[in-house]
Amino acid sequence: MDELLQNLAVTAKDYAGRRGFDEDFLGQTLPLPRLAGVATVLLPYTHFSVLMRLDKRLAAVTGVGIDGSTLMDLDRAGISWKLDPRLPADQQTGERVYTRNDIDRGHLVRRSSAVWGDTVAEAELANEDTFHYTNAAPQAAKFNQGLELWLGIEDYLQEHAAQYRSRIVVFTGPIFSALDPVYRGVDIPLRFFKVAAFIHQGELAATGYVVDQTPQLAELPDVPRPGVVEDVPPLGPFRTFQVPIRDIALLTGLDLDQLIAVDRMPIGATLGAATVGSTWRELGAAEDLDLDFDLED
Repeated sequence: MDELLQNLAVTAKDYAGRRGFDEDFLGQTLPLPRLAGVATVLLPYTHFSVLMRLDKRLAAVTGVGIDGSTLMDLDRAGISWKLDPRLPADQQTGERVYTRNDIDRGHLVRRSSAVWGDTVAEAELANEDTFHYTNAAPQAAKFNQGLELWLGIEDYLQEHAAQYRSRIVVFTGPIFSALDPVYRGVDIPLRFFKVAAFIHQGELAATGYVVDQTPQLAELPDVPRPGVVEDVPPLGPFRTFQVPIRDIALLTGLDLDQLIAVDRMPIGATLGAATVGSTWRELGAAEDLDLDFDLED
């Protein structure tokens, strides 16, 4: 009821000016990945878009363009999470899943990545837009608060590899599987992916990553114990892996062919019939990224 009342003052018409993810952001056309065979709804926001997966009531993928030259440091104080009035409430995962437990609303599009613009008003609108439930996924509180490396990958690549006016594109989303525990009617994803795309020496380049919250979910007493994921190396708290983008496509069903072709993880070009997970590289720091070029070039 509180969520319904909260959204009465805001209607779909208020979102008419949202342009969403810009597929030409890097100077080369790069569309938001699509998901075939599943009912989805595309929701544009300021600087990013969310492709909602209706059967899961969570995003299939989000896409954001990050303009490092106009990033702003804005406060999040006073911004409340809200439903998107363009989508029925029963097709979103709202506050009911996050209340009275140790589950956080984990931003998919990172707040600080979207907060940029030519004016403060533009950046402020992007700041507020990241607080839609459509841009969140259930994450164990300890996990959500320990993702320093996962979040730092965007900063590292933006600072060292994005040469087109310090621009980078990031696609993020859950990796759903039959092993995900169901909590209050919602599947809680065990893993999440990130694919970063940027321009290097005039050419499109991309890298892929996976992080796993299975160990943290297992510590929550009111969440069903998650199944054991077998297609990854042994799990551990906050472990982050650089992975072939091909593996992300196979695990999610997303159309990532354009990015698979420009994957800068060296093993990505010679995978052959390698099984999913067999070539994943654990990262201890962003500097551990395995790329076939020098980021300092």
